[in-house]
Amino acid sequence: MSRFLRRVLAVLCVIPLLVLDAPAARAANSATVYYKTAWSPTYLHWAPTGGSWTTVPGVVMDEPACTGWVRETVDLGTATTWQATFNNGSGTWDNNSYKNYSLGTGVITVNAGVVTANAASPCVTAPADTTAPSAPTGLTATASNTTVTLAWTASTDDVGVAGYQIIRGSTTLTSSTNGYSDRGLAANTSYTYVIKAFDAAGNVSAAGASATVTTGDAAPVTQGTMLGGDPRKDSIYFVLTARFYDGDTTNDRGGSQNVSSGNAADNDPMFRGDFKGLVDKLDYIKALGFSAIWITPVVMNRSDYDYHGYHGWDFYRVDPRLESTGASYQDLIDTAHAKGLKIYQDVVYNHSSRWGAKGLFTPTVYGVRDSQWSWYYQEKVAGKEYNPLEENSAGYPYNGDLWSSTAPAGNTCPNYGTPTGAKSKEGYTLYNCQWPSPTASMFPSTLYHQCWIGNWEGEDSRSCWLHEDLADFNTENATVQKYLIDAYNKYIDMGVDGFRIDTAVHIPRVTWNRRFLPALHDHLVQKYGAAKADEFYVFGEVGAFVNDKWNRGSVNHSAQFFTWKERKTYSDDDVAAALEQFNYENNLGTANQPTSTNAFLNGNSYHTPDHSQFSGMNIIDMRMHMNFSDAQNAFNNGKDSDDSVNDATYNAVYVDSHDYGPNKSPTRYSGGTEAWAENMSLMWTFRGIPTLYYGSEIEFQAGKQIDCGPSCPLATTGRAYYGDNLTGSVTAADYGVVSSASGNVATTLSKPLVKHLQRLNQIRRAVPALQMGQYSTDGVSGSMAYKRRYTSGSVDSFALITVSGGATFTGIPNGTYVDAVTGDRQVVTGGTLTVSLNAKGNLRVYVLDQTGNPAPGKVGADTTYLK
Repeated sequence: MSRFLRRVLAVLCVIPLLVLDAPAARAANSATVYYKTAWSPTYLHWAPTGGSWTTVPGVVMDEPACTGWVRETVDLGTATTWQATFNNGSGTWDNNSYKNYSLGTGVITVNAGVVTANAASPCVTAPADTTAPSAPTGLTATASNTTVTLAWTASTDDVGVAGYQIIRGSTTLTSSTNGYSDRGLAANTSYTYVIKAFDAAGNVSAAGASATVTTGDAAPVTQGTMLGGDPRKDSIYFVLTARFYDGDTTNDRGGSQNVSSGNAADNDPMFRGDFKGLVDKLDYIKALGFSAIWITPVVMNRSDYDYHGYHGWDFYRVDPRLESTGASYQDLIDTAHAKGLKIYQDVVYNHSSRWGAKGLFTPTVYGVRDSQWSWYYQEKVAGKEYNPLEENSAGYPYNGDLWSSTAPAGNTCPNYGTPTGAKSKEGYTLYNCQWPSPTASMFPSTLYHQCWIGNWEGEDSRSCWLHEDLADFNTENATVQKYLIDAYNKYIDMGVDGFRIDTAVHIPRVTWNRRFLPALHDHLVQKYGAAKADEFYVFGEVGAFVNDKWNRGSVNHSAQFFTWKERKTYSDDDVAAALEQFNYENNLGTANQPTSTNAFLNGNSYHTPDHSQFSGMNIIDMRMHMNFSDAQNAFNNGKDSDDSVNDATYNAVYVDSHDYGPNKSPTRYSGGTEAWAENMSLMWTFRGIPTLYYGSEIEFQAGKQIDCGPSCPLATTGRAYYGDNLTGSVTAADYGVVSSASGNVATTLSKPLVKHLQRLNQIRRAVPALQMGQYSTDGVSGSMAYKRRYTSGSVDSFALITVSGGATFTGIPNGTYVDAVTGDRQVVTGGTLTVSLNAKGNLRVYVLDQTGNPAPGKVGADTTYLK
């Protein structure tokens, strides 16, 4: 079902409906089900418990109902329960998160996955609601620097409280809960607040008693400065911080799954590596030749298995399991910069985790502390907050701030605390509203989306939940936008050098282009000025896990789509604009998308790229990634997509990652050392920014399952702890150059693939064309061969490259060419250069030797694969 239809249905739910008589009394063992739908007709496919299913697609639901609803009565015979599902008769089904609906007798409503038993008919118009909620009481206001935190006793209402108005002078804010954090106020200034409650009918309560508070001094702004420079000059090393190197064992934490996962038996807590470990091993990364480090998200998480960082809960705080005395996040940034290494921070705009986001919204879940669940739901302690460093004997940090054994005031979750009929893996009773769900009214629709993804290439993939533990932000809401923009500005102020954007495809492009990307750029301009602001590297994960140019024909779900500005004006409302943009672009189709020559040479000439239509977001090259089971495939597929990317020379290129190997393999790449050498030779000389997942330099965990959650030990996966390979000491004399090394890290640095990587980094740094050049295959024969050129000011770098095999280059400028791998010199007088090569992973880089731009000659020493 499209998001548009869902929103129509949501509106219809609150419009007075036609008055119909409630269904007549039925015999026992019958049920009348009302189903909220936009299908016409709608079919009910059902079976009584112990009985047979109807023939697919089922029976037409054609009893009289009302707008937006259909109704059907079924005779259950002797059964008292039954299973059901719904469809449109043409192959589209309500998948209910891949489960049948379990129903009983009497009148039942089913609305967006929520089943209400013993329900009133939704087709009987309720009396008009004219009663306002009670006035809020008990307002408290506390100031911390320039942030004021408000809390008050929840109001009551005969129907339900929809939210609260927070009135500060002439400013009115809103909150869906009985608390609010008012950020960014003036320092040392008195503010008075009053609160009013309102309901869905628009009735507003009287104001509660006011509260006055004076802000303090502005918090000292943590200031760092990004290194700057063209990001294409860098190569990127990607680490899962918690799995890289353990510099401080006191912040290690195993979590609630430490024993059950098998990690405890390996003495391998999920949170093991930390910033101190990264600081200690920055020279290892530099010794490999990298000049930028992509780290996993740093914000505080609070899920059961959250070492990867993608389950953000407090976006304004760095997770303390990563920091140590003398090794804060700021210390890491500053130390890396001092060594000439950039820090790219992984950021998540799409979702928070369990449950909610601190300072935005956190739902209260049903937590019965009976003999089964008392081990999980901890006793409430007044004033105590979640702290991931404090674990109880079961490995759980304090969670008493999240749960209630009775429905909280203003609860909107149906059947709060009643058994669902299902059991946990331990056999314990599960209850309604016990776990996060987008369809159980646990999250306000203003702040969080209300549906599961049904079609991964449909509009709902941008506006519904990926997973129960990834609460999907309503990123079209201004409050959500401000929460995220302000949070990530903090890290810009710390001096990070770029953002890798997680799950970028699950937010509409128009929202990126209207809100998040301009806000990010404006803050950078304010801090650094316009020129340096453009050197902040933004690269998005657009998960197009297919082998075609456009993701199954859906332009909105294709990586290159996100590199472009909008080319049409849409409605001012962000929700409407997102729908308009999706339909407009998909209807135009793939043939009518913008094209670019920014990555391509004009013959042998470099031309100034046109970035006037650039959105501000570069991309991970998903198509090359998907095809890197063979370097030739990656090369062919990559260049086939480049005319649809605003500027493919900025693509981040990798073989595998913390999520997938090539072809969406669930295992780390295992093609062998020679194949790895070939892949690296291509990545380090073709267009784009080469990126390597930690440990690939020694084929770490090759062929191992990348992720199995807590169902197996981390030591058996592609996210295993790498630190055992790094013990000892290392000092880098330069990028790709080891000054000294001892212990296990010296052994690691002696591996043939490491030597190959070091030399590739040295060669790439010596030839500007390999970093920033446009490319062409015109006049080039050879399976993986191309020419590249970069011209800017006094710099003119022209190179001829072939990987693994021979090539002939015709129509090239005459002159002397010097190979950066062997030092071989070739004088071209007739516009043709032929290169002989037949060694997988080997490489030739013939650079035109010019006055003022001399070829570097042979760069580095021969290695197993580069000679």
